[in-house]
Amino acid sequence: MKDKIAFTVETAVNDCVRKGLLPEVKLPYIEVEVPANPEHGDYASNIALILASQARQNPRKIAGIIQENISDQENILEKTQIAGPGFINFYIRERVWQNMLQNIEEQKERYGCENIGEGQKVQVEFVSANPTGPLHIGHARGAVVGDVIANLLKTTGYSVDKEYYINDAGNQMNNLGRSVLFRYRELLGEKIEFPENCYRGDYIKDIAGDIIKKEGDEYLAQDEEETIRNFTAIAGSVILDEIKDDLRDFGVTFDNYFSERELYKNDGLAKLLDSLQQQGFIYPEGETLWFKTTAYGDEKDRVVVRKNGEPTYFAADIAYHQNKYARGYKMIIDIWGADHHGYMPRLWAGIQALGQEKESLKLILVQLVNLLRGGTPVAMSTRAGEFVTLREVLDEVGKDAARYNFLMRRSDSHLDFDLEVAKKQSNENPVYYVQYAYARICSILRMAEERGIVFPAFRDIDPALLLEPEEIKLMKTMARYPETVGSAAKALEPHRITFYLNELASLFHSYYNKNKVISDNEKLTAARLFLMQTIRIVLQNSLNILGVSAPEKM
Repeated sequence: MKDKIAFTVETAVNDCVRKGLLPEVKLPYIEVEVPANPEHGDYASNIALILASQARQNPRKIAGIIQENISDQENILEKTQIAGPGFINFYIRERVWQNMLQNIEEQKERYGCENIGEGQKVQVEFVSANPTGPLHIGHARGAVVGDVIANLLKTTGYSVDKEYYINDAGNQMNNLGRSVLFRYRELLGEKIEFPENCYRGDYIKDIAGDIIKKEGDEYLAQDEEETIRNFTAIAGSVILDEIKDDLRDFGVTFDNYFSERELYKNDGLAKLLDSLQQQGFIYPEGETLWFKTTAYGDEKDRVVVRKNGEPTYFAADIAYHQNKYARGYKMIIDIWGADHHGYMPRLWAGIQALGQEKESLKLILVQLVNLLRGGTPVAMSTRAGEFVTLREVLDEVGKDAARYNFLMRRSDSHLDFDLEVAKKQSNENPVYYVQYAYARICSILRMAEERGIVFPAFRDIDPALLLEPEEIKLMKTMARYPETVGSAAKALEPHRITFYLNELASLFHSYYNKNKVISDNEKLTAARLFLMQTIRIVLQNSLNILGVSAPEKM
């Protein structure tokens, strides 16, 4: 509907120019929004205010000219109205909303699917935690944000791959192997003083204990560096498998796992840096190599090779993103923790040096999670060390509550996650509130079936009977579902779907508490049952995007 209104406005402006009523103007993107106040119509456009400077006319005068030249060939408009400094408000006929029910029923699980992406190849890279320890709740939030962004893009016509980048090269992996070795020796009776850079969680002790069960003390006689390499490989594999298991139970899977070590094969990274140096993007200073990131707006140039000859994370990231583009991705989305804010300009500089457009790389920051229990900050005991793991949260509240709660705010906003609220079977718990709406509708439809009421086709109902204010609101809200999905996908903002679900569930509960669906009035019963079915479809489609279940009974 929003697209129809936008097209109507665009056509009217072009007609005004053709008739000489408005001067030649450069027509911008037509913005059409849903007014916050329903009294201001179903949709509103600020086109007159945008054109005022070009046309050098009063915006209300421009709005009046456009209004007079609006063509409503489909007869969908009840009226239009000029408001404020020059907004054009559009009021849609009730029958249009009523007839939208047919679209929902016909399209079912396809309702809300659009072809915005037209098959464009997109990669979403997220989580990508070092395989040096369990996932914590910060990783968990990034995991569900990435997963739902991928779902949104698939729903709107993109070809999407989800990828996990395994940081399995460098010092952090050597430290992992060394940490396991220290625990191994300790468990075999040595007194060990652990260096500061060692991993100290109980999971390290578990890995060392498993090695002893399988191999005994044979590694004590082995060369230390060789042992560290062996323990690094063992521990990295164990931890990565546990990460995959945790994510799978969280409803998150990946199409690809990419090993950092692939970047170093056949001197690939070194060759790339040589090429960039020959092109003038990299320059030496003493024994260090620097990248001219300032040429692309960064506050200072960045090191790509240290004095000791070791490449930096930044160097590896340039190579990794070159690999992504070489695989044919037209849009790349990286989801990072909030602590990576300063890293964004240098990576944009890196991909531009590779000849790519800055806009092709979308960088999304995910803010921290404040874990609460009944409003009080949580210091939850954990086997992993000084942070709360994803596994602990899953064990306590379950997949659905965890996913939904992590999506309750914009990803770049801090999030309060109250464990006690997430477990409540009440209206306080958003996911329960939404799932209960779905289950309640399923119960109504079962009741109708038990009473021998045949579920009606659209041709057999009179949608004009759906005249209650709550019914009109429900239909308008459902009609806007495809717009919501499209805008969430374009903005890469999955929280828009949870906001939408909260609104739709609230409208349903309010409606059901005031109105009987099944009554002695057969025609009204048929119309309302059809309405229930369409609400069920939209709820299920929305929950599917979020990766949250839609239970038929609760």
